[in-house]
Amino acid sequence: MKILHTSDWHLGHSLYNYDRTAEQQAFLEQLARIAVTEEPDVLVVSGDIYHYSTPSAATQKMYTEGMLHIHRACPEMRMIVTAGNHDSSSKLEIDSSLWKHFGVNVVGSIERCQEKVNLEKHILEIKDKEGNRKGYVIAVPHIYPQNFPALDADTPREERASRFFQTLLDETRKRNTEGLPIVLMAHLTIEGSDRTGHSESIGGIESIGLCELGEGYDYLALGHIHCPQEVKGSNRRARYCGTPLPVSFDETYPHSVSIIELDGHEEPQIRTVKIENPIPLVTLPREPKPFEEVLKELEEYPADKQVYLRLNVLLDGNYLAPDCHERVLNATKGKACKYCYIKSTREKLTAETDKKHLSIQEIQAKSPLDIAKLYYRETEGEEMDEELCELMSEVLRQVKNNHP
Repeated sequence: MKILHTSDWHLGHSLYNYDRTAEQQAFLEQLARIAVTEEPDVLVVSGDIYHYSTPSAATQKMYTEGMLHIHRACPEMRMIVTAGNHDSSSKLEIDSSLWKHFGVNVVGSIERCQEKVNLEKHILEIKDKEGNRKGYVIAVPHIYPQNFPALDADTPREERASRFFQTLLDETRKRNTEGLPIVLMAHLTIEGSDRTGHSESIGGIESIGLCELGEGYDYLALGHIHCPQEVKGSNRRARYCGTPLPVSFDETYPHSVSIIELDGHEEPQIRTVKIENPIPLVTLPREPKPFEEVLKELEEYPADKQVYLRLNVLLDGNYLAPDCHERVLNATKGKACKYCYIKSTREKLTAETDKKHLSIQEIQAKSPLDIAKLYYRETEGEEMDEELCELMSEVLRQVKNNHP
Protein backbone atom coordinates (compact mmCIF):
# COMPACT_ATOMS: atom_id res chain seq x y z
CA MET A 1 0.00 0.00 0.00
CA LYS A 2 1.30 3.45 -0.94
CA ILE A 3 0.45 6.44 1.26
CA LEU A 4 0.80 10.18 0.69
CA HIS A 5 1.09 11.63 4.20
CA THR A 6 0.58 15.32 4.97
CA SER A 7 -0.78 17.43 7.82
CA ASP A 8 -0.86 20.88 9.41
CA TRP A 9 -1.91 22.85 6.35
CA HIS A 10 -3.13 25.77 8.51
CA LEU A 11 -5.21 27.19 5.67
CA GLY A 12 -6.28 30.74 6.45
CA HIS A 13 -3.09 31.52 8.37
CA SER A 14 -1.83 35.06 7.90
CA LEU A 15 1.68 36.26 8.72
CA TYR A 16 1.86 39.64 10.45
CA ASN A 17 -1.40 40.62 8.72
CA TYR A 18 -0.14 39.56 5.28
CA ASP A 19 -2.60 37.31 3.44
CA ARG A 20 -1.08 33.93 2.48
CA THR A 21 -3.80 32.64 0.16
CA ALA A 22 -1.49 32.56 -2.88
CA GLU A 23 1.03 30.36 -1.07
CA GLN A 24 -1.64 28.01 0.26
CA GLN A 25 -3.23 27.64 -3.16
CA ALA A 26 0.22 26.96 -4.62
CA PHE A 27 0.69 24.15 -2.08
CA LEU A 28 -2.67 22.55 -2.94
CA GLU A 29 -1.76 22.65 -6.63
CA GLN A 30 1.61 21.01 -5.88
CA LEU A 31 -0.15 18.35 -3.81
CA ALA A 32 -2.40 17.51 -6.77
CA ARG A 33 0.65 17.17 -9.05
CA ILE A 34 2.40 14.94 -6.51
CA ALA A 35 -0.70 12.70 -6.34
CA VAL A 36 -0.69 12.37 -10.15
CA THR A 37 3.03 11.51 -10.22
CA GLU A 38 3.07 9.12 -7.25
CA GLU A 39 -0.36 7.47 -7.73
CA PRO A 40 -0.79 6.60 -4.04
CA ASP A 41 -3.58 4.36 -2.81
CA VAL A 42 -4.53 6.85 -0.12
CA LEU A 43 -3.86 10.45 0.91
CA VAL A 44 -3.93 10.92 4.70
CA VAL A 45 -4.20 14.41 6.18
CA SER A 46 -3.46 14.18 9.90
CA GLY A 47 -5.18 17.28 11.24
CA ASP A 48 -4.99 21.08 11.34
CA ILE A 49 -6.56 21.65 7.95
CA TYR A 50 -7.40 25.18 9.03
CA HIS A 51 -5.50 27.62 11.21
CA TYR A 52 -8.65 28.93 12.88
CA SER A 53 -11.63 26.93 14.14
CA THR A 54 -13.91 29.43 12.38
CA PRO A 55 -12.28 29.80 8.94
CA SER A 56 -13.53 32.49 6.59
CA ALA A 57 -15.82 31.61 3.69
CA ALA A 58 -12.93 32.27 1.28
CA THR A 59 -10.66 29.85 3.17
CA GLN A 60 -13.34 27.14 3.22
CA LYS A 61 -13.85 27.63 -0.51
CA MET A 62 -10.10 27.29 -1.10
CA TYR A 63 -10.10 23.99 0.82
CA THR A 64 -13.15 22.64 -1.03
CA GLU A 65 -11.85 23.58 -4.47
CA GLY A 66 -8.39 22.26 -3.60
CA MET A 67 -9.74 18.87 -2.50
CA LEU A 68 -11.95 18.57 -5.57
CA HIS A 69 -8.99 19.44 -7.80
CA ILE A 70 -6.91 16.71 -6.13
CA HIS A 71 -9.78 14.23 -6.58
CA ARG A 72 -10.13 15.05 -10.28
CA ALA A 73 -6.38 14.77 -10.75
CA CYS A 74 -6.22 11.35 -9.07
CA PRO A 75 -9.80 9.95 -8.93
CA GLU A 76 -8.76 6.44 -7.83
CA MET A 77 -6.96 7.72 -4.74
CA ARG A 78 -8.80 7.55 -1.42
CA MET A 79 -8.51 10.62 0.83
CA ILE A 80 -8.83 10.58 4.62
CA VAL A 81 -8.94 13.79 6.65
CA THR A 82 -8.92 14.03 10.45
CA ALA A 83 -9.44 17.09 12.64
CA GLY A 84 -6.56 18.70 14.49
CA ASN A 85 -6.57 20.92 17.57
CA HIS A 86 -6.91 24.03 15.34
CA ASP A 87 -9.98 22.63 13.57
CA SER A 88 -13.63 22.67 14.60
CA SER A 89 -14.53 18.97 14.50
CA SER A 90 -18.22 19.68 13.89
CA LYS A 91 -17.58 22.18 11.08
CA LEU A 92 -15.07 19.88 9.42
CA GLU A 93 -17.55 16.99 9.50
CA ILE A 94 -20.64 18.92 8.42
CA ASP A 95 -20.28 17.87 4.77
CA SER A 96 -18.79 14.44 5.47
CA SER A 97 -21.63 12.53 3.82
CA LEU A 98 -21.25 14.59 0.64
CA TRP A 99 -17.47 14.20 0.63
CA LYS A 100 -17.80 10.39 0.52
CA HIS A 101 -19.08 10.70 -3.07
CA PHE A 102 -15.61 12.04 -3.96
CA GLY A 103 -13.66 9.34 -2.15
CA VAL A 104 -13.02 11.52 0.91
CA ASN A 105 -13.61 10.33 4.48
CA VAL A 106 -13.68 13.09 7.09
CA VAL A 107 -13.27 12.07 10.75
CA GLY A 108 -13.62 15.02 13.08
CA SER A 109 -14.82 13.55 16.35
CA ILE A 110 -15.55 10.48 18.43
CA GLU A 111 -19.11 9.28 17.93
CA ARG A 112 -21.26 7.36 20.40
CA CYS A 113 -24.20 5.11 19.61
CA GLN A 114 -26.37 4.19 22.59
CA GLU A 115 -23.58 5.15 25.01
CA LYS A 116 -21.03 3.02 23.11
CA VAL A 117 -18.16 4.44 21.07
CA ASN A 118 -18.68 3.88 17.35
CA LEU A 119 -15.38 2.22 16.44
CA GLU A 120 -16.60 1.54 12.89
CA LYS A 121 -16.27 5.21 12.04
CA HIS A 122 -12.50 5.10 12.52
CA ILE A 123 -11.60 1.83 10.72
CA LEU A 124 -11.41 2.39 6.96
CA GLU A 125 -10.70 -0.27 4.35
CA ILE A 126 -8.49 0.79 1.42
CA LYS A 127 -9.04 -0.80 -2.01
CA ASP A 128 -7.46 -0.31 -5.41
CA LYS A 129 -9.40 0.57 -8.58
CA GLU A 130 -10.09 -3.13 -9.23
CA GLY A 131 -11.66 -3.47 -5.79
CA ASN A 132 -8.80 -5.44 -4.24
CA ARG A 133 -8.09 -4.72 -0.58
CA LYS A 134 -4.72 -2.97 -0.08
CA GLY A 135 -4.82 -2.28 3.65
CA TYR A 136 -6.53 -0.40 6.48
CA VAL A 137 -6.38 3.12 7.88
CA ILE A 138 -7.41 3.85 11.46
CA ALA A 139 -8.40 7.53 11.49
CA VAL A 140 -8.23 9.18 14.93
CA PRO A 141 -8.85 12.95 15.22
CA HIS A 142 -7.23 15.19 17.82
CA ILE A 143 -8.31 14.35 21.35
CA TYR A 144 -6.88 15.99 24.45
CA PRO A 145 -5.27 13.35 26.71
CA GLN A 146 -7.85 13.88 29.45
CA ASN A 147 -10.76 13.55 27.00
CA PHE A 148 -10.21 10.09 25.54
CA PRO A 149 -13.47 8.10 25.72
CA ALA A 150 -14.09 5.47 28.37
CA LEU A 151 -14.71 2.13 26.64
CA ASP A 152 -15.74 0.62 29.96
CA ALA A 153 -16.29 1.71 33.53
CA ASP A 154 -13.19 -0.05 34.85
CA THR A 155 -10.48 1.76 32.84
CA PRO A 156 -8.85 4.60 34.83
CA ARG A 157 -8.78 7.99 33.10
CA GLU A 158 -4.99 7.91 32.68
CA GLU A 159 -5.24 4.60 30.76
CA ARG A 160 -8.11 5.57 28.45
CA ALA A 161 -5.88 6.76 25.59
CA SER A 162 -3.86 3.54 25.39
CA ARG A 163 -7.01 1.43 25.77
CA PHE A 164 -8.76 3.35 22.96
CA PHE A 165 -5.86 3.02 20.48
CA GLN A 166 -5.25 -0.65 21.28
CA THR A 167 -8.95 -1.50 20.96
CA LEU A 168 -9.05 0.06 17.49
CA LEU A 169 -5.92 -1.85 16.49
CA ASP A 170 -7.33 -5.11 17.86
CA GLU A 171 -10.62 -4.62 16.00
CA THR A 172 -8.73 -3.93 12.78
CA ARG A 173 -6.54 -6.99 13.23
CA LYS A 174 -9.66 -9.19 13.51
CA ARG A 175 -10.77 -8.02 10.06
CA ASN A 176 -7.31 -8.13 8.56
CA THR A 177 -7.26 -11.84 7.78
CA GLU A 178 -4.94 -11.30 4.81
CA GLY A 179 -2.21 -9.65 6.87
CA LEU A 180 -2.44 -6.34 4.97
CA PRO A 181 -0.69 -3.14 6.14
CA ILE A 182 -2.36 -1.04 8.85
CA VAL A 183 -1.89 2.74 9.08
CA LEU A 184 -2.83 4.61 12.25
CA MET A 185 -3.50 8.37 12.04
CA ALA A 186 -3.19 10.64 15.10
CA HIS A 187 -2.82 14.35 15.85
CA LEU A 188 -0.92 14.71 19.12
CA THR A 189 2.52 15.14 20.69
CA ILE A 190 4.73 12.14 21.29
CA GLU A 191 7.11 12.49 24.24
CA GLY A 192 10.64 13.31 23.13
CA SER A 193 9.66 14.67 19.71
CA ASP A 194 11.58 17.59 18.21
CA ARG A 195 9.47 20.75 18.58
CA THR A 196 11.92 23.08 16.86
CA GLY A 197 10.16 26.19 15.57
CA HIS A 198 6.80 25.14 17.01
CA SER A 199 5.15 28.31 18.33
CA GLU A 200 3.07 26.34 20.84
CA SER A 201 6.20 24.98 22.55
CA ILE A 202 6.20 28.02 24.83
CA GLY A 203 4.17 27.05 27.86
CA GLY A 204 4.36 23.37 27.04
CA ILE A 205 2.34 20.90 25.01
CA GLU A 206 0.56 17.92 26.51
CA SER A 207 2.30 14.76 25.33
CA ILE A 208 1.92 11.03 25.59
CA GLY A 209 4.37 8.16 25.26
CA LEU A 210 4.71 6.31 21.96
CA CYS A 211 3.81 3.07 23.77
CA GLU A 212 0.36 4.52 24.59
CA LEU A 213 -0.61 4.36 20.91
CA GLY A 214 -0.64 0.59 21.09
CA GLU A 215 0.86 -2.21 19.02
CA GLY A 216 -0.14 -3.60 15.65
CA TYR A 217 0.21 -0.71 13.19
CA ASP A 218 2.71 -0.73 10.34
CA TYR A 219 2.90 3.04 10.04
CA LEU A 220 1.83 5.84 12.37
CA ALA A 221 0.90 8.98 10.37
CA LEU A 222 1.28 11.83 12.85
CA GLY A 223 0.28 15.47 12.75
CA HIS A 224 0.64 18.42 15.16
CA ILE A 225 4.43 18.88 15.43
CA HIS A 226 5.67 21.06 12.57
CA CYS A 227 9.23 19.74 12.29
CA PRO A 228 9.35 16.68 9.97
CA GLN A 229 10.87 13.70 11.77
CA GLU A 230 10.74 10.01 12.46
CA VAL A 231 9.81 9.33 16.07
CA LYS A 232 12.64 7.92 18.16
CA GLY A 233 12.18 4.32 19.17
CA SER A 234 9.57 3.60 16.50
CA ASN A 235 11.83 1.65 14.11
CA ARG A 236 10.85 4.11 11.34
CA ARG A 237 7.17 3.23 11.79
CA ALA A 238 6.05 6.58 13.25
CA ARG A 239 6.53 9.92 11.53
CA TYR A 240 5.56 13.57 11.68
CA CYS A 241 5.41 14.76 8.07
CA GLY A 242 5.59 18.40 9.25
CA THR A 243 4.04 21.53 7.81
CA PRO A 244 4.04 21.95 4.02
CA LEU A 245 4.45 25.72 4.51
CA PRO A 246 6.23 27.42 7.42
CA VAL A 247 3.91 28.99 9.99
CA SER A 248 6.67 31.02 11.65
CA PHE A 249 10.18 32.32 10.90
CA ASP A 250 11.63 29.75 13.31
CA GLU A 251 10.52 26.85 11.08
CA THR A 252 13.80 26.98 9.17
CA TYR A 253 13.84 23.30 8.13
CA PRO A 254 12.75 22.01 4.68
CA HIS A 255 8.99 21.62 4.21
CA SER A 256 7.59 18.61 2.41
CA VAL A 257 5.03 15.83 2.23
CA SER A 258 5.92 12.18 2.88
CA ILE A 259 5.56 9.16 0.62
CA ILE A 260 5.33 5.82 2.44
CA GLU A 261 5.33 2.43 0.78
CA LEU A 262 4.23 -0.58 2.85
CA ASP A 263 4.80 -4.17 1.82
CA GLY A 264 3.00 -6.40 4.31
CA HIS A 265 4.57 -5.86 7.71
CA GLU A 266 8.05 -5.03 6.41
CA GLU A 267 9.78 -1.82 7.49
CA PRO A 268 8.18 1.17 5.70
CA GLN A 269 10.00 2.75 2.77
CA ILE A 270 9.84 6.50 3.42
CA ARG A 271 10.86 9.46 1.29
CA THR A 272 9.86 13.10 1.07
CA VAL A 273 8.79 15.44 -1.72
CA LYS A 274 9.74 19.06 -1.14
CA ILE A 275 7.07 21.77 -1.25
CA GLU A 276 8.20 24.98 -2.91
CA ASN A 277 6.97 28.14 -1.22
CA PRO A 278 6.59 31.05 -3.69
CA ILE A 279 7.12 33.57 -0.86
CA PRO A 280 9.85 32.27 1.49
CA LEU A 281 10.36 33.46 5.07
CA VAL A 282 13.79 35.08 5.33
CA THR A 283 15.74 36.33 8.36
CA LEU A 284 18.18 39.12 7.42
CA PRO A 285 20.99 38.70 8.31
CA ARG A 286 21.28 35.14 9.57
CA GLU A 287 23.33 36.22 12.59
CA PRO A 288 22.35 39.38 14.52
CA LYS A 289 24.18 42.60 13.67
CA PRO A 290 23.90 46.22 14.85
CA PHE A 291 20.91 48.09 13.45
CA GLU A 292 22.88 50.34 11.09
CA GLU A 293 24.55 47.32 9.45
CA VAL A 294 21.22 45.53 9.11
CA LEU A 295 19.63 48.63 7.59
CA LYS A 296 22.43 48.83 5.01
CA GLU A 297 21.86 45.19 4.03
CA LEU A 298 18.13 45.89 3.75
CA GLU A 299 18.75 48.88 1.47
CA GLU A 300 20.91 46.63 -0.77
CA TYR A 301 18.39 43.77 -0.75
CA PRO A 302 17.10 42.94 -4.30
CA ALA A 303 14.01 45.02 -5.04
CA ASP A 304 12.28 42.26 -7.00
CA LYS A 305 12.74 39.45 -4.44
CA GLN A 306 9.35 38.50 -2.99
CA VAL A 307 9.89 37.27 0.58
CA TYR A 308 8.63 37.80 4.10
CA LEU A 309 11.41 39.57 5.95
CA ARG A 310 12.44 39.45 9.60
CA LEU A 311 15.35 41.70 10.57
CA ASN A 312 17.92 40.28 12.98
CA VAL A 313 19.26 43.14 15.09
CA LEU A 314 21.92 43.05 17.81
CA LEU A 315 21.23 45.65 20.50
CA ASP A 316 24.04 47.49 22.25
CA GLY A 317 21.54 48.77 24.81
CA ASN A 318 18.16 47.66 26.08
CA TYR A 319 15.95 49.21 23.41
CA LEU A 320 15.76 49.99 19.70
CA ALA A 321 15.90 53.62 18.60
CA PRO A 322 12.40 55.22 18.37
CA ASP A 323 12.74 55.88 14.63
CA CYS A 324 14.02 52.43 13.62
CA HIS A 325 10.70 51.13 12.24
CA GLU A 326 10.19 54.29 10.20
CA ARG A 327 13.68 53.91 8.73
CA VAL A 328 13.01 50.26 7.90
CA LEU A 329 9.75 51.15 6.16
CA ASN A 330 11.52 53.80 4.12
CA ALA A 331 14.21 51.27 3.13
CA THR A 332 11.57 48.78 1.91
CA LYS A 333 9.59 51.28 -0.19
CA GLY A 334 9.31 50.04 -3.75
CA LYS A 335 10.65 46.60 -2.86
CA ALA A 336 8.70 43.34 -3.31
CA CYS A 337 9.67 42.08 0.17
CA LYS A 338 7.08 42.04 2.94
CA TYR A 339 8.63 43.45 6.12
CA CYS A 340 7.30 41.72 9.24
CA TYR A 341 9.23 42.66 12.36
CA ILE A 342 12.59 43.14 14.07
CA LYS A 343 13.98 40.31 16.13
CA SER A 344 16.24 41.94 18.70
CA THR A 345 19.05 40.23 20.60
CA ARG A 346 20.88 41.97 23.42
CA GLU A 347 24.62 42.18 22.95
CA LYS A 348 25.19 40.87 26.46
CA LEU A 349 23.83 37.47 25.45
CA THR A 350 26.55 36.97 22.85
CA ALA A 351 29.38 37.17 25.38
CA GLU A 352 30.00 33.76 26.91
CA THR A 353 31.98 35.42 29.70
CA ASP A 354 28.75 37.04 30.95
CA LYS A 355 27.15 33.67 31.55
CA LYS A 356 27.92 31.97 34.82
CA HIS A 357 27.86 28.18 34.65
CA LEU A 358 26.61 26.70 37.90
CA SER A 359 27.38 23.28 39.25
CA ILE A 360 24.56 20.96 40.37
CA GLN A 361 25.51 21.67 44.00
CA GLU A 362 25.28 25.44 43.40
CA ILE A 363 21.87 25.09 41.76
CA GLN A 364 20.59 22.95 44.65
CA ALA A 365 21.72 25.62 47.10
CA LYS A 366 19.75 28.37 45.36
CA SER A 367 16.06 29.15 45.90
CA PRO A 368 13.57 28.93 43.00
CA LEU A 369 13.41 32.74 42.96
CA ASP A 370 17.21 32.97 42.67
CA ILE A 371 17.16 30.57 39.71
CA ALA A 372 14.37 32.62 38.09
CA LYS A 373 16.39 35.84 38.55
CA LEU A 374 19.47 34.23 37.04
CA TYR A 375 17.49 32.94 34.04
CA TYR A 376 15.88 36.36 33.51
CA ARG A 377 19.26 38.11 33.68
CA GLU A 378 20.79 35.80 31.05
CA THR A 379 17.82 35.84 28.65
CA GLU A 380 16.74 39.48 29.00
CA GLY A 381 20.12 41.12 29.66
CA GLU A 382 18.82 42.98 32.71
CA GLU A 383 17.75 42.37 36.29
CA MET A 384 14.24 41.19 37.11
CA ASP A 385 12.30 44.18 38.41
CA GLU A 386 10.80 44.35 41.90
CA GLU A 387 7.18 43.87 40.75
CA LEU A 388 8.02 40.72 38.79
CA CYS A 389 10.02 39.36 41.75
CA GLU A 390 6.99 39.83 43.99
CA LEU A 391 4.68 38.11 41.49
CA MET A 392 7.10 35.19 41.25
CA SER A 393 7.30 35.00 45.05
CA GLU A 394 3.49 34.92 45.29
CA VAL A 395 3.30 32.08 42.76
CA LEU A 396 5.90 30.12 44.75
CA ARG A 397 3.93 30.70 47.98
CA GLN A 398 0.74 29.42 46.36
CA VAL A 399 2.48 26.33 44.98
CA LYS A 400 3.96 25.61 48.41
CA ASN A 401 0.56 26.04 50.10
CA ASN A 402 -1.16 23.73 47.63
CA HIS A 403 1.61 21.10 47.83
CA PRO A 404 2.85 21.16 51.43
